[in-house]
Amino acid sequence: MKSSVISGGRDLVTGRAAAPVWLVTGFWISIAISVAVVVRRLVAIVHPSQTAPPQMVALDAAFASHAALTIAHIVPAMAFVLLTPFVFLRRTGAVWAERLLFPLGAVVGVTAYAMNTYSIGGWIERSAVLFFNSLFLFSLARAYGYMRRGEPLLKRRWMTRAVGILLGIATTRPVMGIFFATSRLTHLEPRQFFGIAFWIGFSINTIAVELWLHSRGRQSQTERMAVRSEMQL
Repeated sequence: MKSSVISGGRDLVTGRAAAPVWLVTGFWISIAISVAVVVRRLVAIVHPSQTAPPQMVALDAAFASHAALTIAHIVPAMAFVLLTPFVFLRRTGAVWAERLLFPLGAVVGVTAYAMNTYSIGGWIERSAVLFFNSLFLFSLARAYGYMRRGEPLLKRRWMTRAVGILLGIATTRPVMGIFFATSRLTHLEPRQFFGIAFWIGFSINTIAVELWLHSRGRQSQTERMAVRSEMQL
């Protein structure tokens, strides 16, 4: 979500307190939803429910039919999400956690491409995954490149973009919930609205992160504080 740019009341780019409460709240809600989604999927793979609504049973069966690939994707994704507070919570961050984000993110991105061949929402979902997953990997690669060059400001900005995009999966869940709740009226099935939900959820995150990074007066302040933060490492 848009909230993924801050953590614990601190700016993810600067590490300084000043972020709005709603951004802090949204960041932690995004993490909670992301972890809950992974845990729920793992439980469904190990112990499929036979009492869930037919649509959910069908979805669980689809993911279970590619269990190994699903696990290879969602477990690294959960690890990535759980590490983000360690990276951005303190002013100096956690170097060990930040460096782990790069290999974890690469695994998440590669397996997302593989899972896309079994997309539930057809070509609309595939197009969303291809676009946002490519943007995620591009942002992660830029962050890694700037880290190697010793440019902390640009590294943080591109890492913020990558984290925001990844947490887009949390934003898609409420959107999907709305589609599920209104399915009796719209008569839409998951294969018809999954792709739309993906585009809506990931677009919200991507746009919100960019607005945050380019908000008035923040860019110059961010540059000063990020450089000072990195000098304390």
